[in-house]
Amino acid sequence: MLAELGLTCPQYLVFLVLWKQAPQSVGSLGDMLHLDSGTLTPLLKRMEQAGLISRTRDPADERGVLTALTPAGRDLRAAAEQVPARLGAGLALGEEDVMELRDRVRALVDTLQHRDRGAPD
Repeated sequence: MLAELGLTCPQYLVFLVLWKQAPQSVGSLGDMLHLDSGTLTPLLKRMEQAGLISRTRDPADERGVLTALTPAGRDLRAAAEQVPARLGAGLALGEEDVMELRDRVRALVDTLQHRDRGAPD
């Protein structure tokens, strides 16, 4: 489904964040997507070269980079809105099932992050 849109899964995840609120700093994108800058920066560069996003220095902090949607990136949203429903239909999952799966994955991520911080079990 994503290939039809010319997107990879990580690119789609970046778009989900940016469609919700843009611009975003590279750091905030990394935090939300659980990706380090070494993984995220090349991904964002490719998206910029494809004309889907723009990256500019943050005027409030020259060390930071802000990522925003281009018109082409905004236009992609209409086609991408079908992805969750098509994915659920292809997996024979209802909306409740998808929401439960999402909640379980979030709980797993929280647990793993908690352990990574050296917290006791």
